[in-house]
Formats: sequence, C-alpha cells, structure tokens
Amino acid sequence: MGQIEIVGLGAGTLNQLPLGIYKKIIRTEKPVYVRTLDHPVIRQLQSEGVTFSSFDVTYETYERFEEVYREIVSDLLAASETESIMYAVPGHPMLAESTVKLLLEQTEREVKIAGGQSYLDDLFTTLEIDPIDGFQFIDATGFDRNQLNFRNHLIFSQIYDAFTASNVKLTLLEDLPADYRVTIVEAAGTDNEDVRVIALEDLDRSMEISNLTTLYVPPVPPTLQNHTFTRLREIIAALRAPDGCPWDRVQTHESLREHAIEEVYEFVEAVDEEDDEGMIEELGDVLLQVMLHSQIGEDDGYFSVEDVIQTLTEKMIHRHPHVFKDIVVDSVDDVYKNWDELKKEEKGATRTSIFDGIPKHLPSLLKSYKVQKKVAKETAEMGIDRLWETIDEKLTLLRSLDVDPGDIEPILGQLLFEVVHLSRYHEINPELALSQAVNRYMEKYEKQ
Repeated sequence: MGQIEIVGLGAGTLNQLPLGIYKKIIRTEKPVYVRTLDHPVIRQLQSEGVTFSSFDVTYETYERFEEVYREIVSDLLAASETESIMYAVPGHPMLAESTVKLLLEQTEREVKIAGGQSYLDDLFTTLEIDPIDGFQFIDATGFDRNQLNFRNHLIFSQIYDAFTASNVKLTLLEDLPADYRVTIVEAAGTDNEDVRVIALEDLDRSMEISNLTTLYVPPVPPTLQNHTFTRLREIIAALRAPDGCPWDRVQTHESLREHAIEEVYEFVEAVDEEDDEGMIEELGDVLLQVMLHSQIGEDDGYFSVEDVIQTLTEKMIHRHPHVFKDIVVDSVDDVYKNWDELKKEEKGATRTSIFDGIPKHLPSLLKSYKVQKKVAKETAEMGIDRLWETIDEKLTLLRSLDVDPGDIEPILGQLLFEVVHLSRYHEINPELALSQAVNRYMEKYEKQ
C-alpha cells in the first residue's frame, strides 16, 4: 500500500509558497491530486510542467460539502492502494481542511503532512489585528450559531459561493444588526488583494466569490449583546458589586423567597391569558431570580450559576435515557416510570419517606395534590363512586344542625382534600382550577 503525502499550496501566489514545498511538488514523481484546480498557484505550477488530477467534478456531483469531502477521501484511498500519491490543498493542510482531517482519522493508509503556509499571517497583517486578543476561525460551510463568540475576532473561510455567503449572513443577522460593518478580504497578501468594508445585510449582494474570499467580523460591543447569557451574567454581577445597586447588594436567599413565588405566579397568569409578550417578560423575571440567587451563592463562595447549569444538565441527561442512551419507551407513562425510578436512584438513602421532595411551603391545594399523587403510586386508587360517597358524607355533616362548631374546620379540610382527590382523578391541577375560578368571579363581579 502507498503513502499519502499532503502539502499546502500557500495563500494565493507562488511567492507565498514555501521554497521546500515548491521543490517537493516540482520534483515529485508521484501522482499529484488537488481538491480543485481553481487556485492561482496551481495555474503557475502547471505552466512549469506539473500535472494535477482534480476533484472538481466531485463538487458538482453532491449537494452537501460533507458528501464531497468523504468522496474525495474515498478516491484518494483507492488511488493510493498500490502506489504513494501526493495530495495538495490550498493554504496549510492543517487549516480548515476537512479532507485532511478525515484522512488523518482513517487507519488504512499512512498519511504524512509535509507542510505549507497559512494565509492567516497575511490576513492578520491586512486587518491589522493581533490574534492574541482572541479570534475564531470558522468554516463557513458548516458551523453552528451557538459556537460563535462575538467578543472575539471572527474569521469565516471557505465562502465558496453566494449560497454559502447568504447562509452566513442569515445566521449572523440572528445576533447582529443589518447595518453592522464587516470586512471582505479577497486574496490576502497577494498582488490582487482587495479589502472592502460593507454592511452585513449586503454580504451576499456585493462581493465577488472565490476560493480566496474571507469574511471578517470585528468584536461586537457589549451593547449589542444584551440578548446573550454572558452579558446577563455580567449585568447581575455589576448589580451585586460594591459599587452596584444598594437594593441588590443587600438581598439574601431568604429575602428573595417571596419574589420567586410571585414571579412564577405572574408567569402562570401570562400563560392563562395567552400573552406571549407577557410570558417573555415574566420568564425574564423568573430567570432574574435564578441569576440573583446564583450570584449570591458565588459572592458567598458556595456555588455559581455554572454549578446550577451543570447540575440541571446532568440531571436531564440522566433522567432521559430514552433520548441520550439506548433505553426504549413506548408511552408517556413509561417516561414517568423511568423518571421516578431514576429520582430514587439519585437521592439514594437521603430520602426515607415517600413524601420527601414535596416542599413544605407549597400552597395547600397544590401540596395536597402532590401528596395524593405520591400515595396513589403506592396504593390502589379509590373508585370514583366511593369518592363521591365520601364527598357526600362530608357535605351531609356540614348540613347537620347539631354539628359541633369546632368540627367544622376539620370537616371542611377533609372535604377540600377529597375535592383535590376528585380533581386529580380528572387530571386537573386544583391550584390552577381554583385560580381560574377566582379570576372569573372577579371579572363577573366587576361587570355588575
């Protein structure tokens, strides 16, 4: 079996090609393969007698770049089955070259990286930026919005065509204003270098696309990142800082308890009213409580919001083995069953009662609802007929003329408990049902 030797063709012209790589290509007796013939160095080397076999036709065969790259690697492995070959790629082999990465991952052939020159040095010089300040080098043909750090210098390579440019633009517009200024660099470091600053919205309208096209997005100021988690955390930390807000600075976990309860109920109200804008605002207020408690924990040296997020993430992964592992579920009931078993596994010996985990300060209706759900999992359900009989018994006692006044409260309590039982039988949350009834009563009263 042959070896695959990979060389880089440099940034753009023969002058940017390292002398050693130039000699290696000129003198080789191996077949030389290239991803594409559309590169200035290749045309210059062809004029000196070097023959190349390209994969340009492969790009026309498939719609997705991932498929193109895998086909190229497959062809290279086949070509090197009986002889050693040279594979030449633009720039440096280890910079934004998916085919090289795939070749290094396979074990069928020996792969040797001979080197090359990256165009990044010329690009940094052209843009007058220092990469030590932080930068991301991004493959425009395949990236995720969540991986972008807008505090860095962002450099998008491999913008092969208008379609790719349009995808990049639409993704960036999720976070940046349409008039945000970005820079297009063509053929960095060559005699044909062209630098243009344009509005982001014009990215796919006013640029000539080629293999030497690069997009530069400068670091985004904090004022344009108010929708990001990092910015929110900074704001909360500033509020709690020594020179921050006097009210936020004196808050404790205990002092914020009532606010957390209020914000959740205000969110529920927005849900009941089907108020999307209200839900956005109230979810923000709920998140504020999470952030304040987390910042207090960090200020006191006990925990941070990263601890909160990590605990939640690991819990969700552990409690959803049907999503993240190979467990199979057939229904929602199976999910509930798995959830309960996994909760028991997590808590271990720390819980000795079936009622452990029910908050002590829950509103009584909701607490009753949860208690009954716990018991129902351990005992047989009361039939609906027997349930109505029990409710009728309590109502008869309350209507009795000789009932002791001191017994009215416990009888009413038992009646309410059975009403909660009835609501759970019909899978209705009694807290929400009563809240909606009160709201309807208030509306009706005000219309009188």
